[in-house]
Amino acid sequence: MEQIAVKNHTVRKYGFSNGVYFERKFGKKGKNLVIGVDEAGRGPLAGPVVAAAVYLKTFNFKNRIDDSKKLTPLERQKAFFEIADKSVFGIGVVNEKIVDRLNILVATQIAMEKAIEELLERLAAYKQQRIHLLVDGNVKLGINLPRTNIIKGDARSKSIASASILAKVTRDRIMCLYDKIFPQYGFIKHKGYPTKAHRIALKRFGRSIIHRTSFAGV
Repeated sequence: MEQIAVKNHTVRKYGFSNGVYFERKFGKKGKNLVIGVDEAGRGPLAGPVVAAAVYLKTFNFKNRIDDSKKLTPLERQKAFFEIADKSVFGIGVVNEKIVDRLNILVATQIAMEKAIEELLERLAAYKQQRIHLLVDGNVKLGINLPRTNIIKGDARSKSIASASILAKVTRDRIMCLYDKIFPQYGFIKHKGYPTKAHRIALKRFGRSIIHRTSFAGV
């Protein structure tokens, strides 16, 4: 049994699988701009947290659209390009300095809000009363739009899954660029996550300027 927070109260739903149930549900209520929101990078020891907000123009995809963690890197890359072609989206990036200054939860909230704001700027002539946000997890947002927080939403909503993929691929690309600057840490392999190899590199070389000093083990 999962809980799905809706605005200021909670309802209970059972057994949803990845699909467009929520998109169609709110679409029938006149919310023709249903937007999925998710993040990548809450757990790493280094680098930014990245969020994506996605409005899908179609639900028909050739590639597998699912929780980004369930896809291989090649599957994510293929899905990324198809999602980008079949959606309007926004990306929000919050660096490790803000993560350290505030905390990862607040940084995640800011990244999501940035992604949503960028997406809304790209949507021409939108009307607020026709928008509904589908947000993965329990993140609270300061944006004054109706929203549904869905636990494990990237496995239950195609819009959230799409946001998960865009955020993950974008963050991975950022970490691959950092690997060129700090090759001793192996960012191209672990993307900053606390793997054994990453921890060994930290002990050997110390932390870099993109490591999160507020995280245990850094």
